[in-house]
Amino acid sequence: MLKNIAIFISGSGTNLQTLIDESKKSKLFKIVLVVSSTKKAFGLQRAQKNNIPTIINDKNFAPSQLIKQLKNSKVDLIVLAGYLSILKGDLLKQYKNKIINIHPSLIPSFCGKGMYGIHVHKAVINSGVKYTGATVHFVNEGIDTGAIIDQVSIKVNSKDTPNSLQKKLLKYEHKLLVSSLKKILINNYKIINNKIIWG
Repeated sequence: MLKNIAIFISGSGTNLQTLIDESKKSKLFKIVLVVSSTKKAFGLQRAQKNNIPTIINDKNFAPSQLIKQLKNSKVDLIVLAGYLSILKGDLLKQYKNKIINIHPSLIPSFCGKGMYGIHVHKAVINSGVKYTGATVHFVNEGIDTGAIIDQVSIKVNSKDTPNSLQKKLLKYEHKLLVSSLKKILINNYKIINNKIIWG
């Protein structure tokens, strides 16, 4: 059965574009809404080009309005794709275990408050670790603390910079986000003690 997806963005929307492309091929989901934390996000243009309704969820937009829009759009699942605002309150309750996020590290390493975007890759380079990666997880009340759906790892080379590492990881992020989304749409699962039990 086709599921309705809302994508939350804050920037260029490369993960959004990956999901738009996949939605055209897949019979699993349809993107019915794109929510941006800022009107400056280039991802909004990607949505508009594909005739996907958009919302600017800034400080002028009440949380109750956002929930109402999601309900009106019959959203089954929310995907955070580079969304830089922290979700809290009724939205988390209304969509418990129905919000997923992609984070550019191997959680529980290099995550939590202040760990987003290039800051993550700077911390990875400074630490000297030999491997990093990306994680797709469910969103809960904490920051990057929800149940892990899947991860991918890549090698950190001695010549890598934060920018080169970010660029190198991006294509793996795209694939991971698509495969993780499909995984939870196709399979039965339950979350016990913050771990996913499949089947």
